[in-house]
Amino acid sequence: MAAYEKRRAAAAPAPAAGSGPAEPLGAAAGGEPGGEAEFLLRSGVTAMVREALLKVLEARPEEPVSFLADYFERLVLGGPGAAEAAAELPAPPQRLARALWYVRLAHHSHRTAFNNNISTAYEVLGASGRRRRPGVDGRLYSELLRRICQLGAAPQEVAAALLRRVQCRDHEAVPFDVFRYGVLTCFVLLEFVAKAHTLYDVLDGGTGAADKRVCQAVLHTLEEALGGSDFSVPVRYLEAGSKLGPDCLALAMDRALQERKLSASMSRDEFLKKATALFVAKVKPVD
Repeated sequence: MAAYEKRRAAAAPAPAAGSGPAEPLGAAAGGEPGGEAEFLLRSGVTAMVREALLKVLEARPEEPVSFLADYFERLVLGGPGAAEAAAELPAPPQRLARALWYVRLAHHSHRTAFNNNISTAYEVLGASGRRRRPGVDGRLYSELLRRICQLGAAPQEVAAALLRRVQCRDHEAVPFDVFRYGVLTCFVLLEFVAKAHTLYDVLDGGTGAADKRVCQAVLHTLEEALGGSDFSVPVRYLEAGSKLGPDCLALAMDRALQERKLSASMSRDEFLKKATALFVAKVKPVD
């Protein structure tokens, strides 16, 4: 045993002369002991990263990396000296941009995250240096809905018709349930438009123009599917549209093609306008 201890002592490197006691493992470059973990705690990085991860879990964004990049960018811009620069910008556009950012973080199918993000956007739009009223200003609410509709390929007149149903007067204070209904309805419209685009791709067969009889038959079938559903919840529009399975569409198209008459074509724009008009007609207006 003694011989083993002598071999261990001989193998261990001796500290250089005059160097003093050995420095703890992971000591900071400045000479302060504690290692990497203590440095992260002391500099606040640990708490910052933990807070960022909690934000990701709370928002559940569709693109977490982009969310984190934007989060840290906002964190840097919100540091000392940024308050004066931000004060020079008009407050309502700032709040609108932040609210739009929040409502786009999670898809509406992620119900809990989507509701949390809408709640945060509602608070952002309601925050003001003036005396606060209950609810969000109707002008800001309507502008947020307009910006959401601009995110997709919804026909302009269709988006305008939808906004007339869900927007509020400028001077009104919008309660949260109305705010959530309007935001959700606009996002559902965008998804409905995307599905209508896909449906037209099937109808035109890659030629760029679809048979008008077939388009009208499909629109009639879509109208029947929408007409037999309860639309107190906007997502039901998409559920009704999903009833247009391959068999249902094939049957409608076959009936249309059985007619031997010559038929004109229907453009994509015309088809989208007609399909989305069916959607808007079913939206419950805000009282």
